[in-house]
Amino acid sequence: MVVPSGQVFQSFPPLRPLTGGHQGILFLGKYRTQVTHEHLHAEEEESSYTRLFLSSGWDTYFSSLTNVADIYRTRTKKTETSDSRVRGWFMLDSYLPTFFLTVLYLLSIWLGNKYMKNRHALSLRGILTLYNLGITLLSLYMLAELLLSSWEGGYNLQCQDLTSAGEADVRVAKVLWWYYFSKSIEFLDTIFFVLRKKTSQITFLHVYHHASMFNIWWCVLNWIPCGQSFFGPTLNSFIHILMYSYYGLSVFPSMHKYLWWKKYLTQAQLVQFVLTITHTMSAVVKPCGFPLGCLIFQSSYMLTLVILFLNFYAQTYRKKPVKENTEEPPAGKEVKNGFSKAYVTAANGVINKKAQ
Repeated sequence: MVVPSGQVFQSFPPLRPLTGGHQGILFLGKYRTQVTHEHLHAEEEESSYTRLFLSSGWDTYFSSLTNVADIYRTRTKKTETSDSRVRGWFMLDSYLPTFFLTVLYLLSIWLGNKYMKNRHALSLRGILTLYNLGITLLSLYMLAELLLSSWEGGYNLQCQDLTSAGEADVRVAKVLWWYYFSKSIEFLDTIFFVLRKKTSQITFLHVYHHASMFNIWWCVLNWIPCGQSFFGPTLNSFIHILMYSYYGLSVFPSMHKYLWWKKYLTQAQLVQFVLTITHTMSAVVKPCGFPLGCLIFQSSYMLTLVILFLNFYAQTYRKKPVKENTEEPPAGKEVKNGFSKAYVTAANGVINKKAQ
């Protein structure tokens, strides 16, 4: 007969001081009980409980261990996934998948560049077209769904808590899971750069942004999967519609003349970061129960992106001083329309003029 450990501890009467005889020591959690043969015959009531305990001692001991293990597993599961609404969702119950995918991403960049060093760059035009189209459509879905679900839940733009919107909060969390998962898909941005040998585009900003976002959003989905968290992904989904449309068009050389708006796309990204910081800090000024530490962390992280993107913008788009060439053409050279014959070349039957 197996006696549940709880029953033993609740019903076992207090033992009197022991007075010699053979003693057995049994440890069960923090409880320690000393039993003697002399004491077994002291009182009938006590002896009945004692005989029952000794006869089923090992069974009770293992039963108790099982109970402890169950409690440990329950508490561990609650710790790993703090918000019960996302418990059991793909890749959220454990951090290991997110961590290993990030490590694989970083290794792929390093090993991929070594592999492609003495090989020709790949075109990947068809794959890139489908990839950019897919990310654009996914971003469009997330934008629409975030707008509709936050509207349904009556979200407060200044500060929105984690529980007051009911089912709308769960709907927001489901979209944000896709947002988190899309960050793993976007690792392919860098892999395609590696295969096309576009190493100049694999900057610290690029790798930092991709690797950090995926890991940060694992934390967001586990602890703050809705409420105030909705705003940044809404803006980012809109920016990604523009950005991946640009990437998709840039695959085709004939479309390059229509892609004059890359500079403004970078400006839009900077505006997105500033608006996200403003929205986040508004919940600090007027709290609504959203975790303060998360707000401070998000604002700090967005500030690092602002700094890095400003540096990128300055290096990429600032106007470099144009050096005027004051040298006169060599004597005896015929000059037409300000160009000497030495600077007029023919290529593929088309006359091209190269400025001095």
